[in-house]
Amino acid sequence: MGLFSRKTTDAPANPEMAELGREYAIAKRHGDRKTVGRITRQIGTSGMSEDDRDAFEQGRRAYDAIPPVPGFRRNRRR
Repeated sequence: MGLFSRKTTDAPANPEMAELGREYAIAKRHGDRKTVGRITRQIGTSGMSEDDRDAFEQGRRAYDAIPPVPGFRRNRRR
């Protein structure tokens, strides 16, 4: 590893909750209200510890850090 290495070892405490956070972020970005509601209910019914909540937020932020792909224009003149 170099002096300015960007690799980090910030592994989430609960990988399952991190994956749920990624799934939530994907659903929010794509406007999938059904999945967002399902995940919100699932989080509300389960007693989340502070580590689980941190892992969920870490997974959500990991996906939100990826910039969205720009769409194409339909009415663009060539």
